[in-house]
Amino acid sequence: MKELVDTIAAWRADSAEIGRAVVVRTFGSAPRPEGAVMLATADGRIAGSVSGGCVEGAAFEEIQRARTTGRSRVIRYGISDQQAWDVGLACGGTIDVLVEPALREAAEAAARAATGVGATGGRAVVTPLPAGSPGPEAGPHAPGEGEPPAPVLVAWEDGRLDGSLGDPSLDAALVRLAIESLASGTSRTVELAGRSLFIEAFPTQPRLIVVGAGQVAIPLVAIAHALGYETIVIDGRPAFATRERFPDVDRLVVGWPDEVADSIGLGPSDAVAVLSHDAKFDEPALLAALARGCRYVGAIGSRKKVADMRERLLAAGARREALDRLRSPVGLDLGGRAPAEIALSIMAEIVALRYGGTGLAMREKTRPKVDPPSPTVPSAPVSGG
Repeated sequence: MKELVDTIAAWRADSAEIGRAVVVRTFGSAPRPEGAVMLATADGRIAGSVSGGCVEGAAFEEIQRARTTGRSRVIRYGISDQQAWDVGLACGGTIDVLVEPALREAAEAAARAATGVGATGGRAVVTPLPAGSPGPEAGPHAPGEGEPPAPVLVAWEDGRLDGSLGDPSLDAALVRLAIESLASGTSRTVELAGRSLFIEAFPTQPRLIVVGAGQVAIPLVAIAHALGYETIVIDGRPAFATRERFPDVDRLVVGWPDEVADSIGLGPSDAVAVLSHDAKFDEPALLAALARGCRYVGAIGSRKKVADMRERLLAAGARREALDRLRSPVGLDLGGRAPAEIALSIMAEIVALRYGGTGLAMREKTRPKVDPPSPTVPSAPVSGG
């Protein structure tokens, strides 16, 4: 929903009343992921999408119905491959869509806080799904009449929870699941003690800190920028850390990485790529990144150089368990040797770690099979009766 923040602000300026539909569960190759949002106003304006065009018309009508009844409900839509093809998508699937009469203030605030460079997001909005919602099993489901929207909970990446499920153990489990969703940047529906809860993740914009402004750093920053990362380049050489060399970078820092760690707020959510090839510059940077628990820490170098570096880092006080997280030699084995190819391999490893990817070719990847939805699932919600 972060991409709709400006639209929401414009509509609010017009005093528009905004209803919402959001994908809370998918089966098969669904057109849009969990968390995809469509907004609609009472005067007919629409923004966003829950299916890429397959069921937007039906979802719009359901939002208007929810505005009339004041009730939320979850509707299961089956999208045939033909329908998807007709609107320019590769394949169909099945989606569960939560329709709400009004845009939640907590969701709007979380989206706004997580948007833009230097954002202060890092929270998940947890919505209890209405009684009678479809469960995690694939297949047809007749939508119920819904119920008034239940209060939401907000879980923060530092472990705080605003609200409660009424049981400390359930609250702790929910926080753990919410933090996992924030770490991966993905929303999902979970089942806790017989309750279906939609965890809508609004993580802080991912950030990449590149230490060493050499040739590999230039395409690495460009790739990271294209993927939505905030980027910082640190180098002790003013002639290298320039806007001409890094037109897409968010921030250039001339200095020693361990000395600027506090000023840039280096922390656990950051990815750090150390590329300077200079031990007196690289190793302090690695010690700082490992000590602060950065999610990804990688360093360029040959296996022999890396082995020697590890010994020096241990002697300098690095914990062995922290060194086990060091990605060095850095990147996935793509076979390329050009600076842009090395940058691509580094960014591929960062993305794979963020989302729990295997790094394998998709044809070699194996996952537990999920039974496909029943072919009788209609393209519009199943009516009751």
